[in-house]
Amino acid sequence: MLKRLLVPPLAIGLAVLAVPAAPAAAQDEPALSISPLGTYDSGVFAEGAAEIVAYDPESHRVFTVNAQAAVVDVLDVADPAAPVKESSLDVAAAIGVDGAVANSVAVSGGLVAVAVEAPVKTDAGWVALFSTEGEFIAEFAAGALPDSLTFTPGGKYIVVANEGEPSDDYAADPDGTVSIIDVEAREVRTADFAAYASGDEDLPEGFRVFGPDPSDVAAGIEPEYVTAIDDATAYVTLQENNAIATVDLAAGEVTAVHALGTKDHSAPGNGLDASDKDDAVSIRNWPVQGLYLPDTIAAYATGGETYLVTANEGDVREWGEYSEEARVEDLELCADAFAGVDLAELQSEEELGRLKVTASLGETEEGCYDELYSFGSRSFSIWTTGGELVFDSGDDFEALIAADYADHFNADNESNDFDDRSDDKGPEPEAVAVGKVGDRTYAFVGLERQGGVMVYDVTDPASASFVDYVSERDFAVEPGEGDAGDLGPESIKFVAAADSPTGRAMIVVGNEVSGTTTLYDVADNLGGDGGDGDPSEGATGSPQLPVTGTGATGLLVGLAAVLALAGGAIVLARRRTA
Repeated sequence: MLKRLLVPPLAIGLAVLAVPAAPAAAQDEPALSISPLGTYDSGVFAEGAAEIVAYDPESHRVFTVNAQAAVVDVLDVADPAAPVKESSLDVAAAIGVDGAVANSVAVSGGLVAVAVEAPVKTDAGWVALFSTEGEFIAEFAAGALPDSLTFTPGGKYIVVANEGEPSDDYAADPDGTVSIIDVEAREVRTADFAAYASGDEDLPEGFRVFGPDPSDVAAGIEPEYVTAIDDATAYVTLQENNAIATVDLAAGEVTAVHALGTKDHSAPGNGLDASDKDDAVSIRNWPVQGLYLPDTIAAYATGGETYLVTANEGDVREWGEYSEEARVEDLELCADAFAGVDLAELQSEEELGRLKVTASLGETEEGCYDELYSFGSRSFSIWTTGGELVFDSGDDFEALIAADYADHFNADNESNDFDDRSDDKGPEPEAVAVGKVGDRTYAFVGLERQGGVMVYDVTDPASASFVDYVSERDFAVEPGEGDAGDLGPESIKFVAAADSPTGRAMIVVGNEVSGTTTLYDVADNLGGDGGDGDPSEGATGSPQLPVTGTGATGLLVGLAAVLALAGGAIVLARRRTA
C-alpha cells in the first residue's frame, strides 16, 4: 500500500482529521520513465475536438473522436514526435444521416468501429464500421445514445454501451441497453435490463434508480462505459446507478448487476477538500459517504482472477426541472444524526456547506437528512468481477496535486483558479487504461479537471501502489488564451511495446478541452523488454513505490504548513507567490 505521512490526529469536533502528505519515493530508480513524445493540436478549445482515442498497431494510426466536427480524425503517428492528421472519417456522410455524431471509437484487426449518436439523442443510434484505410464497410443498429464501444480482444464482437439519456425536458427517456455485434456474422443482439425492470430479477441493495419516475427501472439504468477481457464476457459501468453490469456475450444477456456502495470520507486516508471558499488546501475527514459513480472501466487478469479498474468520476442527473444536486448548506440536517456537532459551523461555506451532494439519498420521513452522499470518490478503484472492493486510492490524488501544484490545487480544466473544484468532485478521475510494461501491470488514470495522468502499479491488486503523476498542463497560461498544454483528459489508450512505432510502450491521451492528442513514451526501468501489454497475463508480485521528478515530489515542497485548529481542522494554507 501507499506509504503516508500523517499529521497526528486530533479528536476535536466531528471526526479525527488528518492531512496526508504525498507518497514518498521507495527507491532511487523509478519503475517507469514517462515523457511526452508528441502532440497533435486540433486548434479548437473547449469543443470536444479530441475525446476518445484508439490505436491501430498495423498502420501506426491513432483515431481520435472529434465531437466538434462530428468526425473521427485519423492521425499518422509513425513518427510519434510529429503526429500528422491524415484524414477524417465522416460518419454522418457514411451512414447518410445529417446531424449524426461520433461518440466513441475502437480498432481491431484492420477494422474501425464508431459509436454514432442520432441527431435526436433519444432515438436509436448506430455503429459505423470502416477499414483502417478509411473505407466504409457497414452500419449496424444500436440503442439510444451509444456512448462507448469496444472490440473484444479476439475481435469476435463489438460491444456497445447505449446510455439512453433522457431528453433535456425529460419528456423522453429511452431504456439503457448493451448492443452486441457479431463482426463475422454481421448480426446484432441487444442485452437489456427488462428482467430487473419487471421484478423477475432483484436489483441489489444500494442500486440507484431515481428521477422524476423512479418506477421506470429500465429507463433509469444508464450504461456508460464497456470493457472486455475475452470473447465471453463484458463489464459495463452503470454510472448514475453506481453499479457495474456483467454481460454474457454469447447469450446476449445481462447476467448480473453489482451495486458498488459508498466510500466513507470520515475514515482515515479517505479525506477530501470540501470547500472552494476557504482559500486553503484542506484535505480532511468529513461525515460524508462518496458515491463511486464510475465512468471509464478497464479489466485485467492476474493470479488467475479478473479484476476491474474504475475511474470514479461521479455524475449528476440533471435534466429539465429535475436535479438531484444540492449543497450541504441548503439542506436541513437531522440534529440527532450529527450529535455534538455545531451544525451552523459544519454548514458554513468554509467547512462543508459548499460541497455538492445528492438530494435523492439520506432524507428521512421527517424531511431532514441523516446522511450525506457526494458525487464521485476522487479516486480510482479495483474491484472483483462480483463488485467487491479490492483497492481504492483514497485521498492520494488530492494529496499529490497539493504537493506538486499547490497554487493551482483542484483547478478546473478551463480555468487556473485555485481550489475551484473542491466543492464539486475535485480532480475528477475520468479515464483509465491498464497495460503491462516488463513483468508489471500498470493503471493509467486521467484527471479530467486538474489534468494529467496518475500511474499506479496494480500487479498485486490488493497492494496497488503509486508510481508517478505526469502532466503537460502549463499553468503559466490561462486556458483559452494561449497554449496552456493538455486540458481535460477524456480517454487513454495503452500501446504495448510490441505494437509501438518506438519499440517501447506508449500511452495515447485524448484531451477534450485543449483539443489535443498527446503520445507519451513509457520506458521500463525495472528490466525486461517492455512486455507484451496483454492485460490477461498480468503477474503478481511486490509493488514498487517510486516517484519521478516529472510527477509528485513526495514532499509538500514550498507549501506553507499551517495548523488551524478551528473546528478540529488541520489545514494546509495555500502557497502564495510574490
